[in-house]
Amino acid sequence: MLTGASGALGRVLASRLASNGRALLLTDVADYPEVVPPECEFRRIDLADRAAMLALAPEVSAILHFGALSTEHAFEDVLGPNIIGAHNAFDLARAAKARIIFASSNHAIGFHERAVTLDEDCAMRPDGYYGLTKAYGELLARLYWDKHGLESLSLRIGTCAERPTQARHLSTWLSHDDLIRLIEAGLTVEPLGCRIAWGVSNNRRSWWRRHDDGLGYQPQDDAEIFAGELEALPEPDPVSARYQGGPYTAIDYDRAEPSPRALFPWRENEN
Repeated sequence: MLTGASGALGRVLASRLASNGRALLLTDVADYPEVVPPECEFRRIDLADRAAMLALAPEVSAILHFGALSTEHAFEDVLGPNIIGAHNAFDLARAAKARIIFASSNHAIGFHERAVTLDEDCAMRPDGYYGLTKAYGELLARLYWDKHGLESLSLRIGTCAERPTQARHLSTWLSHDDLIRLIEAGLTVEPLGCRIAWGVSNNRRSWWRRHDDGLGYQPQDDAEIFAGELEALPEPDPVSARYQGGPYTAIDYDRAEPSPRALFPWRENEN
């Protein structure tokens, strides 16, 4: 099952996974805007409709949860699709005894500074309400693993597009080919357990280190081939330029000076 199938990434996944021989149940609150790929069925379902979601349990063997409002919005706007919807998706996975691949985001950690290289177990520092909902989804994954043994993979997706278009993307780009490699790894690795993976290609300027070779994800692409046309492009503002989340960090930002890197002062004295 693929939620968010009518969105930009959803359509890429539907087409590419169907061509790989995957049979997909596509769902979205919006109609599918193209011809539904072979081996796929589309149903219009609201993620926040709990009864409609849970009714799918007998048909589902794995869930790709990509449905959400995918940009920054007011909290009341993201509550239904991103928070209630994520809760319903994880409960569907539990009812179906199916693993779930959750489309998290780099915006769950966006207020880390660009000078810091992050591991998968870094502190969450969401850069807005959208990033906050992705941090919530990652915590749902951990709760359902600890309490119910539900297998999950949370993908902290960087910038997934055909090609990077900003200097920041030299660090965050995830090619469509590498996205499919990452999804296939999450669907096939045994056991999956409860994992977090950076949704990023093999960019030499990446801010994120990968440790989980056991997942089987081997990214092949590198944004560096676009460096000549991108690295001289200006950042929109100093706040965006400071943080890994880029422009999302500057929305409604009104601090007089940057927050400290460490939330707990005693960590500054650790060896």
